[in-house]
Amino acid sequence: MQSSHVRKRMSVASLTDPQIIVPAVGSAFAKLDPRTLVKNPVMFVVEIVAALSTVFLLQDVLARDGQDLGFALQIVAWLWFTILFANFAEAVAEGRGKAQASTLRQTREETIAKLIVDEKTELTVPTPASKLGLGQIVLVEAGDLIPSDGEVVEGVASVNEAAVTGESAPVVREAGGDRSAVTGGTLVVSDWLKVRITAAPGTTFLDRMIRLVEAPSARRHPTKLRLTVLLAGLTLIFLIVVATIPSFASYAGGTIPLLVLAALFVALIPTTIGALLSAIGIAGMDRLVRFNVLAMSGRAVEAAGDVDTLLLDKTGTITLGNREAAEFIPMKGASEQELADAAQIASLADETPEGRSIVVLAKEKYGIRGRDIHELGATFIPFSAQTRMSGVDIGGSWIRKGAVDAVLVHLDASGTQGNRKKTTGLTEAGHEIDAIAESISKSGGTPLAVAKDGKLLGVIHLKDIVKGGIRERFAELRRMGIRTIMITGDNPMTAAAIAAEAGVDDFLAQATPEDKLKLIRAEQAKGKLVAMCGDGTNDAPALAQSDVGVAMNTGTQAAREAGNMVDLDSNPTKLIEIVEIGKQLLMTRGALTTFSIANDVAKYFAIIPAMFIALYPQLDALNVMGLATPQSAILSAIIFNALIIIALIPLALRGISYRPLGAAAVLRRNLLIYGLGGLIVPFIGIKLIDVLVTALHLA
Repeated sequence: MQSSHVRKRMSVASLTDPQIIVPAVGSAFAKLDPRTLVKNPVMFVVEIVAALSTVFLLQDVLARDGQDLGFALQIVAWLWFTILFANFAEAVAEGRGKAQASTLRQTREETIAKLIVDEKTELTVPTPASKLGLGQIVLVEAGDLIPSDGEVVEGVASVNEAAVTGESAPVVREAGGDRSAVTGGTLVVSDWLKVRITAAPGTTFLDRMIRLVEAPSARRHPTKLRLTVLLAGLTLIFLIVVATIPSFASYAGGTIPLLVLAALFVALIPTTIGALLSAIGIAGMDRLVRFNVLAMSGRAVEAAGDVDTLLLDKTGTITLGNREAAEFIPMKGASEQELADAAQIASLADETPEGRSIVVLAKEKYGIRGRDIHELGATFIPFSAQTRMSGVDIGGSWIRKGAVDAVLVHLDASGTQGNRKKTTGLTEAGHEIDAIAESISKSGGTPLAVAKDGKLLGVIHLKDIVKGGIRERFAELRRMGIRTIMITGDNPMTAAAIAAEAGVDDFLAQATPEDKLKLIRAEQAKGKLVAMCGDGTNDAPALAQSDVGVAMNTGTQAAREAGNMVDLDSNPTKLIEIVEIGKQLLMTRGALTTFSIANDVAKYFAIIPAMFIALYPQLDALNVMGLATPQSAILSAIIFNALIIIALIPLALRGISYRPLGAAAVLRRNLLIYGLGGLIVPFIGIKLIDVLVTALHLA
């Protein structure tokens, strides 16, 4: 069942698919509800005009006034078509989100969880996932769906998160650290986990996903609100202009029918951008979803288009998050084989990724096969924050591995080689291990000292693995004008090495959560928009403070709740796509607004002369289009007004192709392409429709 859900999610219908188009037709009629349409002032005004025009038409029908009844019927029909086409554009934009929400619901089918009711005996009771409460612990084994969002409290397992992320490659989830969060509806493919439930029913991550992709129109964008105010202002201006026309007609000894005035008003107001405004915003949100990014607020999407500074947590964001043993560096008087053997024994019971990598490196490089720590009769000494070491005791022998200074302190306490001041030889050993550790730190690695029975054997070089291709991606961000800053708790030498390898512009070392907040606020005080990528609980305050907080889905619950975006693929360089989509949304809105306003200006000069020739013959000189009659002119304009909305729907949904251009260049491009196009297209379109209308004797 799970695999079928994944296949369905990955094959969500395209925007031209009948699965989207057919429901959109019905939705276009449903959106005629004034309570829905009032959110779009321009189209709400058009609906009022269409309703009044319908009343005028019915009055003519009841009065049995057949004069120009066919013309009036066409005007009324095209006014309603204009509204329906606008609603259709919005419904098509919503279609993909609704299709995906339907698929996500299938992954949320009722799941029976194994609720642990007795931790001592690990007795489980089958319990519906919907009945699970906060803090309860469930057992999830291979082949089971994780019933709800939670934190792993015990165990290590591979989890297939394709139902959420669309990616089929399993990820490792384990207790502790920043990879302990699990999402309801994902599948455990190996081993087992004990999961503490952290989300109440109806508040899970999957529930939030469904709400976000299903109803994006509920999110109001600041730029959209400002543009809505502008369009409402233009509508009011044209209302005043059209309202003055009867007085001019009366002065010339004629009259203009109310239906013609209504049609003229609709033709002149910015119906094009008014009709497409919601579709543009919804389509922008949908493009984010297709990149496996969920935006929790529309404000974040638009802010992404203007990001100046990007802060990235190092571990799990720039690096893979798991340090790996790269080499064994022995001290003088010790061999690599001896060091590798001792390091492996000390790591046999160490279940951390670093410990496992030490065992693997000793086996692969020196052929030292892993042994059973119990068969050796060894007692494992776990790592602690106080000692910063781990190791084993075997009979009268002992091995310790850990931070260099911690191991040296341990040797001091045992009265052996760790005291650098006792003899010249020991001082040399201290200098030697310091030099090795400093060299590793400068290269971006982490040194672990190994000592056995009072003797320093050498150092294990743990290397932070920088994610592949990340340097090229940061270079692309730089070309987009975005400054990248790595933030880490590492020492400055290690941070500098990782920063150089990753290709970031700057770094902040030994950073506390307070340091991250201070840096973000300092950037924002300069008027810059800041984006933050992170995955850990310690990143949560910075994610909440930033303008665009992108939390990694592999991170902790606290990080995901603090961010206003969640990257389901946990790829920090995804911000490139996020920024491009934000810029694309703003550019599309700007381009179509430019086209719409230019379009209205062109219609004004195309229609007005033809309409008033009978009253003011001198206007014939301005009738450059040679429109046949006033009736054909207004009918052609109304038809063009409706059809141009349909013609621009694909562009509104697809968006303007993003190019890394400055604001001035974008403005020139919009004026040249969409401004000039908005002036020319109406002249051509209205003239062609006028010829057709005249040939068919429709007016």
